[in-house]
Amino acid sequence: MALIRKINQGLLFLVILTFCLVLYNKFHNMPFNEEISAENPDSSTVHSAVHTVKQSNVAAAAEDIIPIIICAAEDRMGGTIATMNSIYSNTNGNIFFYIITLRESLLHLSKWIESTSLKDTQYKVIEFNPAILTGKVRPDSARPELLQPLNFVRYFIPYLIRDHEKVIYLDDDVIIQGDIQDLYNTILSPGHAAAFSMDCDLTSTHEMVRSMGMQTTYMGHLDYRKATVRALGINPTTCSFNVGVFIANVTEWKRQWITKQLEKWLVANVEENLYSSALAEGVVTPPMLIVFHNKHSLMNPLWHIRHLGWSPDARYSEHFLSEAKLLHWNGRFKPWDYPTAHMDLWERWYLPDPTGRFRLVRPNN
Repeated sequence: MALIRKINQGLLFLVILTFCLVLYNKFHNMPFNEEISAENPDSSTVHSAVHTVKQSNVAAAAEDIIPIIICAAEDRMGGTIATMNSIYSNTNGNIFFYIITLRESLLHLSKWIESTSLKDTQYKVIEFNPAILTGKVRPDSARPELLQPLNFVRYFIPYLIRDHEKVIYLDDDVIIQGDIQDLYNTILSPGHAAAFSMDCDLTSTHEMVRSMGMQTTYMGHLDYRKATVRALGINPTTCSFNVGVFIANVTEWKRQWITKQLEKWLVANVEENLYSSALAEGVVTPPMLIVFHNKHSLMNPLWHIRHLGWSPDARYSEHFLSEAKLLHWNGRFKPWDYPTAHMDLWERWYLPDPTGRFRLVRPNN
């Protein structure tokens, strides 16, 4: 009897121990997507959309961290590397890169970073699942590159960044010439979830904008022939803003359910064709113009000098470009291709691909 009693006590102890381990794993090792759901009920819309793949050996939760989101598409990865290098080389700030990519590019990206000076940066690689966009993006043969899944990453900021109140989002075709800390210090007004730069804010760009026929108003992004667009009550001559560079307040973004609102307008476009890539710069910008209309703060204009990729002939003065803090090759003519404008200002920050898969297009090759 004594032996049976000891066996029963041992079994009871094992049951209790197993139960405690289950509880510990449930509350201390909660899967990424479940943790998001607990923090934000809106997260059901992005279930399994992101997955952490690799992180450098430095914690991302320090108070003085400057978090930066940037995407790394396979055919544009050289742009991502150059952007990161320009930031890292021009600041003493405590920067942390959140690099978002697709599954097929994970190995390529890791090899590139780890073979250059960027291996010393703090970063996290996150895989983005394009399935989250199913039924929300209208196929468009005019400019299919604008429908690349990573273009929509900026909609899902709260599900990429969980440890920070404020974050910088950058397109991969930008170069930073100033100290990124200055951009991060941009003050957002109470109740604003983001700060952008207006398309009409720099007189130095007006002449080139007119000569190239670029769109700088809502009329250039939304189809005002549609009743749904007119019902918004937004004057079509209202100055638009560029969504390739912005600062986001993550708390306000979640509080206002910005992601839900943006997805709503994606679906509306699928159903009603409210905008297309034939208008200005594609389908990513219009929902943000709608959702953030009169609800955003302003950036210093010198922190977003754009249109360098609009035409190979889009030339700014050398003095003006030397004063610029951030250069953006938005448009078809990217700095890693040819022809392009001001390629020297971009190429000085480019770090060659050790695998040889990504090659610059230049006249001599």
